[in-house]
Amino acid sequence: MQKNKTKQNKKYKLSSNTIAAISSIVILLGLFIFSYNYFNAKKVYAYDYMDNVFYKEIVKEKKEEANEDGTIEEKEEVEEEIVGEEDSFGYIGYLEIPKIGLRKGFVKKESENNDVEKNIFIVNKSDYPSKDKGNFIVAGHSGTGWKAFFNDLYKLEVGDYAYVDYNNKKYTYKIDNIYKQNKTGTIAIYRDYSKTTLTLVTCTNFDDKTQTVYIAYLEKIE
Repeated sequence: MQKNKTKQNKKYKLSSNTIAAISSIVILLGLFIFSYNYFNAKKVYAYDYMDNVFYKEIVKEKKEEANEDGTIEEKEEVEEEIVGEEDSFGYIGYLEIPKIGLRKGFVKKESENNDVEKNIFIVNKSDYPSKDKGNFIVAGHSGTGWKAFFNDLYKLEVGDYAYVDYNNKKYTYKIDNIYKQNKTGTIAIYRDYSKTTLTLVTCTNFDDKTQTVYIAYLEKIE
């Protein structure tokens, strides 16, 4: 009886070669996932870099033309060209938060690229930064992967700054309030309606039941 039991134990015991093979497969799978996320992140970074350079070059070139011409009409035409210019990703502006090293473009609300799976997402009912006392609401993923653009938002504190480049102007916002809400499919935004606002929304890090909301108020426009 004891011999039969021993044989059964030997029968189901994995050999060292099998264990090594399984370990190799797991490691290769892990490397593949890591590489996929890494190269996708690099791809998005490269697009952002080229789009940003393209945007700056357009501004520079058009300003030089306007200065050379010297007419008011030409300057007004330049501003319209800058606002309406859309690059390969369709960016019309950029969100920048230096404290966490974030600079990410955003597109028009009606664009097919205004998708949280592709970019930071401009909520359809939000206002653009240029609207006085409006609320520019931006959502983004946190966690892991190349599309987790808001992964480091948890490092922000009241008093930190965020900037938006839009319509050839730079909007400076200061964070005034940070709070969490349960994930219910809707977001309650608590803000001062007498102030122009930037609202950032993302899933709370290490908590799959809540989302974090960051309220920032406009301090100046340059």
